[in-house]
Amino acid sequence: MTTDTPKRLLQLLSLLQTPREWPGGELADRLGVSDRTVRRDVERLRDLGYPVESTRGTLGGYRLVAGKAMPPLLLEDDEAVAIAVGLRSSAGHTVAGLAEASVRALAKLEQVLPSRLRRRVTSLGTATTPLTRWQGPQVDAEVLTALAAGVAGGERLRFGYRAADGTETKRLVEPHGLVSAGRRWYFVAYDNDRDDWRLFRVDRITRPFATGVRPPRRELPAADVAAFVEARMGGDRPRYRARATLHAPYKDLARRLGDAAAGLERVDEGTCEFVTEADALDWLALRLTALGCEFEVHEPPELAAYLRDLAGRASRAAEAADTADTADTADTADAADTADASDAAASSASDEAGEKGELPE
Repeated sequence: MTTDTPKRLLQLLSLLQTPREWPGGELADRLGVSDRTVRRDVERLRDLGYPVESTRGTLGGYRLVAGKAMPPLLLEDDEAVAIAVGLRSSAGHTVAGLAEASVRALAKLEQVLPSRLRRRVTSLGTATTPLTRWQGPQVDAEVLTALAAGVAGGERLRFGYRAADGTETKRLVEPHGLVSAGRRWYFVAYDNDRDDWRLFRVDRITRPFATGVRPPRRELPAADVAAFVEARMGGDRPRYRARATLHAPYKDLARRLGDAAAGLERVDEGTCEFVTEADALDWLALRLTALGCEFEVHEPPELAAYLRDLAGRASRAAEAADTADTADTADTADAADTADASDAAASSASDEAGEKGELPE
């Protein structure tokens, strides 16, 4: 049982900051106190300016709601570092409108961080350089926040959705999770109208709002939301295992392959065997041709066929370029011959005119 009232209030506040409704009995169990003590502690938080809302009934409880002013937040050390690092990197991310707000919020946060945490955040920020060349669709920060709140609170959401072909639909879903995959955000939810699990692109979601209904949480047909997204985005596509002989020294190839060098095996001073996997033939072809050495593909046959087609297209492109160069050279030569003939004719006319005393002005 927590007998230290200030410490217990901080623990209660930390629980209430999770966006969900907490039954009084569950809070009492977490804090090791009675329901009556929880009620008194809630009143103390209200007196301090924290807008704690309570609902009655068997499904009732307590939750921290938005007020006129935001009281101080309570953060653990790792939470404070995570927020600071996230704010530092958000300027280069795909969430629209966060760059300026992130700078302001980071300045406020770093001002109150203990020195031990400020050093951790500064060290990581100094050592990290983001690559921010991204021109793709951006995610609306308010949309992302609403979806995250729905996931945390377990509330059904309604929103508009634009499919890849431009079709607009209305959706009623039970949210399960958000996944940041590369430069895109994906939302995993159970679609009540379609009675099936769905994967939504967050940049295509509009006007999400909570319905207030909290159904029992469904079991996701995957180990986690990341595995679900990976499966829906192409986990069922065929995967190719490539084996090739590369004619170059091992040390040169290992340097060029980087992490993929795990599949490299030395045969002799100038030859290596290379094994790698990918779910796209063009990626395998690019990896092999970018090594800058001669090679032979032993498997799969699809890769050999792709390389033959690629070589044909490259050869035709080169021939077209050579033809264009030859035509340009011929045109230049013809123009030069014409110019020489014109100069000669003009010179002859000038000489003739000079003999007659008719030189131009």
